[in-house]
Amino acid sequence: MTEFGALSVLPPVLALGLAIKTRQVYVSLFVGIWLGWTIMSGWNPIVGFAQSVEALVGVFADRGQTLILLLTALIGALLTFTQYSGGTRGFMEWVSRRGFATTPRAAGVMAWLIGFVIFVEANIGVFVSGPVSRPLFDRLRVSREKLAYILDSTAAAKATILPVNSWGAYIIGLIAAQEIENPLRTMVMAIPMNLYALLAIGFALAVVVTQWDIGPMRRAERRVRDEGKILRDGARPLVSSDVLMLEPKPDVPARAINMILPVLAIIVSVLIALIMTGDGNMMNGDGSLSVFWAVAVALLLAGVSYGAQRIMTLGEVTDMFMRGVGGMVPIMVLLMLAFVMGDTCRALGTGPFVAGAAEAGVPRGVIPAALFLVGAATSFSTGTSWGTWAIMFPVAMPMVEVIGLPTGLVIGAVLGGGIFGDHCSPISDSTIISSMAAGTDHIDHVRTQLPYALMAAAVTVAAYLVLGFTL
Repeated sequence: MTEFGALSVLPPVLALGLAIKTRQVYVSLFVGIWLGWTIMSGWNPIVGFAQSVEALVGVFADRGQTLILLLTALIGALLTFTQYSGGTRGFMEWVSRRGFATTPRAAGVMAWLIGFVIFVEANIGVFVSGPVSRPLFDRLRVSREKLAYILDSTAAAKATILPVNSWGAYIIGLIAAQEIENPLRTMVMAIPMNLYALLAIGFALAVVVTQWDIGPMRRAERRVRDEGKILRDGARPLVSSDVLMLEPKPDVPARAINMILPVLAIIVSVLIALIMTGDGNMMNGDGSLSVFWAVAVALLLAGVSYGAQRIMTLGEVTDMFMRGVGGMVPIMVLLMLAFVMGDTCRALGTGPFVAGAAEAGVPRGVIPAALFLVGAATSFSTGTSWGTWAIMFPVAMPMVEVIGLPTGLVIGAVLGGGIFGDHCSPISDSTIISSMAAGTDHIDHVRTQLPYALMAAAVTVAAYLVLGFTL
């Protein structure tokens, strides 16, 4: 394997810098991908371009990535179904009548609770909470950027502190690969030391309850509250307004059940599918496949229900399905680019280089904080927590015996570092999906949540320094 050293860091750094500077995330990602393959082709830009295109086509050779793209399309159809049927409006009226979410604070708490309580998969809470909460946030003049932050903070973070999902199964597998006895118990014991995940979830709740708005988030909240602008001028939501702002069919009664039924169908179907694909063990289930089938079941159930109520004809069901799928094309393209950027970084060896650069010469007490920081840099630059953990666990776990660090502390630092990038990297699928579910501009979401993520990271580093020198 060719060693590219520091050059391996250039593509993700260029993509991230261009995306934040220009707000043109599609172009920025492709430029980063092109640079990566140009480096690997001996600096031949034409061959690099051809290989970049080939890598994009190769996304569909990966079953998991293809399932996520198809799932994204189905989510678009579900959004149009629930809006055109009057279900979304009915749910808003139902919530308002019962006083569940009549204030910005209450709406925020509801979004946080839905995202946190639905633990069976990292992103399923986002898919449920986003469409349910977004109309309430718009009505109560709360920015979509804040909704995206809440969704993102309760996505991957919660999945690493609950072993009963595919994330937990993956982490347990990584721990077992290090020849540690009883990996499930080890993961559970490490939960209190997974400080970044706990702080990310806690920060989001604190922001909601105290209305603690800082920096870009404060400007976003003022824009909505004082000017009535749901999005900033020039913003480009990942999902078409034809999907997010669809008016109900004329003369259709607004019934909350037409939104609640598909959502419940997703939750129940995910649980059943995880058990079935895991041969009776939910933790071994196929998360992507389970969520895909759950949304497909919800769409089928919704279509049959709307037909039985004479709300939508077969032709209207087909039209709304295609309209929803079409509205998701931008995010599907963005996900493809994010997948290929991850593949490019793996081919370049970006992760191992970043991890190895900080491995030597670190004092014992600093190691937990260093593991977190290296993991955070790796996951932020590659956009993947799972890939980061695969790199970091073999590096970190020998330190338990050689240096005498507590096992839970080391595991918590590694997990938290991976979650940081998954939480706030512009090329992370969790960040992209949160932007989609909230209906906000992707870079606006990254800008507004980054100060909170950095504060949580700073507290995490300080805590690991204390623990590293005292435990």
